[in-house]
Amino acid sequence: MQFLLAFIVAAPLLGSAAALLPAPPGLKGKSPEQAVLRHGVTVTGVILAAAVALTLGFDHDAPSRIQATTDISWIQALNVRIHLGVDGISLPLLLMTALLFFLCALYSYFKLPAGPSPKAFVALLLVLESGTLATFAVLDLLLFFLAFEMVLIPMYFLIARWGGAQRQAAAWKFILYTLLGSVVMLLGLLLIGVTAGTFDMVALASDNGRELSHTTQILAVLAIGIGLAVKTPMWPLHSWLPDAHTAAPTVGSVLLAGVLLKMGTYGFVRILLPITPDGMATFAPYLGAFAAVGIVYGSLACLALARKGNKGDLKRLIAYSSVGHMGFVLLGIASMTPTGVNGALFANIAHGLITGLLFFLVGALKDRYGTADLDTLAGATGAALYGRAPRMGAFLAFAAVASLGLPGLAGFWGEMLALFGAFDAAEGLSRPAFLTYTAVGAFGTLLTAAYLLIVVRRVCMGDPKAGPELAVADIQHYEFAAWTPLVALTVLAGLWPAVLLGLTDPAVQKLLAGGNS
Repeated sequence: MQFLLAFIVAAPLLGSAAALLPAPPGLKGKSPEQAVLRHGVTVTGVILAAAVALTLGFDHDAPSRIQATTDISWIQALNVRIHLGVDGISLPLLLMTALLFFLCALYSYFKLPAGPSPKAFVALLLVLESGTLATFAVLDLLLFFLAFEMVLIPMYFLIARWGGAQRQAAAWKFILYTLLGSVVMLLGLLLIGVTAGTFDMVALASDNGRELSHTTQILAVLAIGIGLAVKTPMWPLHSWLPDAHTAAPTVGSVLLAGVLLKMGTYGFVRILLPITPDGMATFAPYLGAFAAVGIVYGSLACLALARKGNKGDLKRLIAYSSVGHMGFVLLGIASMTPTGVNGALFANIAHGLITGLLFFLVGALKDRYGTADLDTLAGATGAALYGRAPRMGAFLAFAAVASLGLPGLAGFWGEMLALFGAFDAAEGLSRPAFLTYTAVGAFGTLLTAAYLLIVVRRVCMGDPKAGPELAVADIQHYEFAAWTPLVALTVLAGLWPAVLLGLTDPAVQKLLAGGNS
């Protein structure tokens, strides 16, 4: 188990270096390009297999205990250690990350985005995987920061070199926002580590903030929270996200929504809730307010984009929907209750699966029609997916109803538990304020249903014989292979939520109790 976790974190870096080397003569296949793309599928597949093995070997009777630990002294002068481990909070995120990277590598093998060298594409993808996996596995504040920052450069290049229109501006906006947030976050992490005398997240969580004064906790939450909120992204620090998603290649959008956004909310749960509980209690009402506004703002932006004549880009619409969905995650965290935090963690996984599927589908639509503009897709010729590409229409309708939170699918449980947590927020938090946030969030679910049903009606329905004949290929075999696991897991988590809650709940209970429960 210890070796498996270290392998999962380090192997993508080794695979990235190997991707830049010439392919051995016997493994070139039809071309060197095919060889390096196959290399990407192989490495991400091995990482996924290792993550599955780690999950099977995980002691499911003790999900609150940190398992598969590695703890080695690294920088003695600062008391920084290479400390790795997983519990019921990080294991589902680790597994989902490994799965999404494998599916993206598989999809890219058949549909590589236009851009420079495939070698560089695969190498960047694997560096990105290593950084995201490390973020969910490290248990040292400075290592967390390094892993958190490690993803910026590869994602910048994936957007800037393999993206679509306005990709340079979107890539610069992405990296400037996240770098500025990260500088502030580093100051907060250093403040905690220097004041407490350790950067070890397990020791700090067990101490539950007792070594940190109230002022120190407030300053730390403010600094670290800004950096995490930018990556989440929380309204009003979200404006980099729609541009980045619109410009990014399909797999870039899938990974950005499915994995990178989760790093911010994971930091709130892993660092701020257990290490600075008093500071979090001070800022929780404000976090809840921003979350509630984000839920409604994201939904209203999507409604505006979905309206006829507004030239709404479908990728941009789904990006704004992420602002709303991540608002539910932040609302659950702001409640500071086991119910709310479990809902936030569940919504994290549900959003990764469902929005990843949505971005795959919109990317495929854009490839077929040459545009993701909603008015064009619903124009005189009409996408009319139910008539022209019925299986793709069915997948899009499924992803839409899953995203709007239909009971029986994964999206339902996270949002419901987050609202329940806000309805009965932790002792000491303003009940009238959180009741208001609950009502606003519930209203946001209605707006979410409205814009998603409008999208399905405009894209999937219509007369396939209207206008000039337009041959549209239905789902290809590689698309079916990449999308079906996301559909299956969305149904599984929706029908059997104990799969996730059985892992997260004991770990959340212990985390909120400062390691004493």
